[in-house]
Amino acid sequence: MTGKKAVIALGGNAFLEKDQKGTFEEQIKNVNKGSKEIVKLIKKGWQVVITHGNGPQVGAILMQQDATKEVPEMPMYICGAESQGLMGYMLCESLGNELRKNGIKKDVVTFLTRVVVDKNDHAFKNPTKPVGSSYKTKNGLPKDWTVKETFRGFRRVVPSPDPKEIIEAETIKRTVPNAIVVACGGGGIPVFRKGKEILGVDAVIDKDKASELLARNIGADTLIILTDIKSLYLNWRKENEQKLGTITLQEAKKYYKEGHFLSGSMGPKIEASINFLENGGKRVVICLFEDLEKALEEKAGSMIKN
Repeated sequence: MTGKKAVIALGGNAFLEKDQKGTFEEQIKNVNKGSKEIVKLIKKGWQVVITHGNGPQVGAILMQQDATKEVPEMPMYICGAESQGLMGYMLCESLGNELRKNGIKKDVVTFLTRVVVDKNDHAFKNPTKPVGSSYKTKNGLPKDWTVKETFRGFRRVVPSPDPKEIIEAETIKRTVPNAIVVACGGGGIPVFRKGKEILGVDAVIDKDKASELLARNIGADTLIILTDIKSLYLNWRKENEQKLGTITLQEAKKYYKEGHFLSGSMGPKIEASINFLENGGKRVVICLFEDLEKALEEKAGSMIKN
């Protein structure tokens, strides 16, 4: 394998496993396990940028806001920025400790990352991403919210526009050779351009799409998407289910068109993978966290190659 610069997109279970409450102790324990796997790559000479989702964490921040009116409420994009800080800290603490244990002198830095979206994106006309608490009724909710009924009750939904530009991309690129970088937490803080101003907007950017864009911006040859599913599959959970190991970009596009990767699960990850490979990327790895090292050797998970 020639290239050794990767963006690693952490799945939600890297911080919070099923049925956990989300305490700091639970989350840092999970992050500590993952840090061991990442440091194995760093010992082999990999340059690494880490991205992550923030659904449960930003949801908890929004619920904390709902719980009291004693302090001013913050916009959702500010809550996203808060989650980047708290999750970035956990990664800095955990990875920093693991690096020192292995005698590696390298800093871990977290970038508060802003990601530009288009205010004319169709997503702003059709918000679909549920966020925050569930409510028994719509009565009393802010009038500027879009609210939809879900199986959990009434929930606020926000737009999920495509990422167009990462404001801090060049600075991240310059930092990568000298540090492990954490960036684009939760898909990044959604912002838009208004003349010479850059302003925040309430939305949720898909983490894998933002990770793919960042990987291209910094010249990474490898995009690693860590999930709670062992690999890609054809005919998922059907009698004729078939595990996919290493496949080509053309095969990935064919299977995607045939509907093997659903929009609510692997669909966005495959979209991001295709876009990355069509724009100069060399390989995409999709696997469990614990299979990371083996997956890069094509001995576990799935790999899509150009």
